[in-house]
Amino acid sequence: MVFSSFTFLLLFMPCVILLYWVMPSKARMPFLFAASLLFYGWGNPAWLLLLMYTMVLNWGGVQLMMRKGQRNKPLFIVLIILNLLPLMVFKYAGFLRDTWNQLLPWKLSFADLPLPAGISFFTFQAMSYLFDVYRGEAKVQKNFFTFGTYLALFPQLVAGPIVRYIDLEQQLIDHPRPNGEEMRQGLQRFAVGLGKKVLLADAMGRLWSQMNADFTQAGALGAWVGLLAFSFQIFFDFSGYSDMAIGLGHMMGFTIPENFDRPYRARTLTEFWRRWHMTLTDWFKAYVYIPLGGSRCSRVRRDFNLLVVWALTGLWHGAGWNFVLWGLYFAILLMLEKRFLLKNPAWEKIPGPVRQGLTFLGVMLGWALFSGFQGELLVAMFGAYGLGSAATATTCAAFLPLMLVCCGISFLPTPKRFPLRRFAAPVLMLLCLAALAAQGYAPFVYFQF
Repeated sequence: MVFSSFTFLLLFMPCVILLYWVMPSKARMPFLFAASLLFYGWGNPAWLLLLMYTMVLNWGGVQLMMRKGQRNKPLFIVLIILNLLPLMVFKYAGFLRDTWNQLLPWKLSFADLPLPAGISFFTFQAMSYLFDVYRGEAKVQKNFFTFGTYLALFPQLVAGPIVRYIDLEQQLIDHPRPNGEEMRQGLQRFAVGLGKKVLLADAMGRLWSQMNADFTQAGALGAWVGLLAFSFQIFFDFSGYSDMAIGLGHMMGFTIPENFDRPYRARTLTEFWRRWHMTLTDWFKAYVYIPLGGSRCSRVRRDFNLLVVWALTGLWHGAGWNFVLWGLYFAILLMLEKRFLLKNPAWEKIPGPVRQGLTFLGVMLGWALFSGFQGELLVAMFGAYGLGSAATATTCAAFLPLMLVCCGISFLPTPKRFPLRRFAAPVLMLLCLAALAAQGYAPFVYFQF
């Protein structure tokens, strides 16, 4: 089920929120657990088997691992392998097969399996529970419905934010019931996220699709505008989903961590990654970077740690060499930035908007690698096919007003006051419903991860 579908907006969401609100305290977690399973299994009930596998594996496995109050390290390692196994089968088997076939004469042949929605997200959430209990930072959860609700919680199940168990543990135990103010704030946040997705991200996705259909016709103008549109699409799509997830959480009394903090206003790449997909950055920092030694080691070891983390970050996003290159691209830039820029007074003397623009340019070129069109896109961007056709200029002009809106939201400071704020949620909801009726809904970009 998709947040921007009529089934969710007009049926599932109002029914679940209302029933959850009137439920007795002890019935809320089992009800929310069942509703979350319905949400995930709506499009493909077979995916529920994978979710239940992850759920039972970690709920039961952690109890065995901590039996008699002592940590069983061999079982801990086995549980890590069993958690990663579905990812290897569903997400990376085809990538490994293709790489093998390109490098070696002995060919492998097997069909690709459909990728279950959100597999990377709920796998990482389950592993955060495993790691935190093993490290003594969380208690073993013996109530299956409480743990199952944490893992399957429908607002953030398929596209994050990635919520660590320790961040939701007490809330799940307390069976929260939202008050009127939380409901209002949650609805406002949900409406903002829906507007980002339906009114901005989907439009930028259409522009990007028109430009990448034929770069020889798009030319340099279409390539640059198309890449800018893709940069806006992936931001408004993913941050919009996170806003909707956080808003839904508020409507049920849960506090879900923030995932974005105006990342395109960052003035360094280090700052950008503290603002973009913050829960994934925190996950890799807590469970990979710091255990490897973090930055409290020699410069060579720190650079090695960065390379490992960013190669894994790239692979987490997708099974393809373009994603690995995207991760290594940022690893190298971050290493250079830490070594030559962050403590350089000359960099601080550059006007803030210029540093912001240079940082965004570095991020945008990274999105060229991420998109999968990197070769032909970069060639077109630097003039191999000329400036572009008249049709390209016309298309760019047609999308210019929306591009300016995206620029304003992405780059300008947040206004301190918004006089019509209380009317924003119903207006946005009506506009989004009208847009969905006219154009239908597009899948969220991060569903494929």
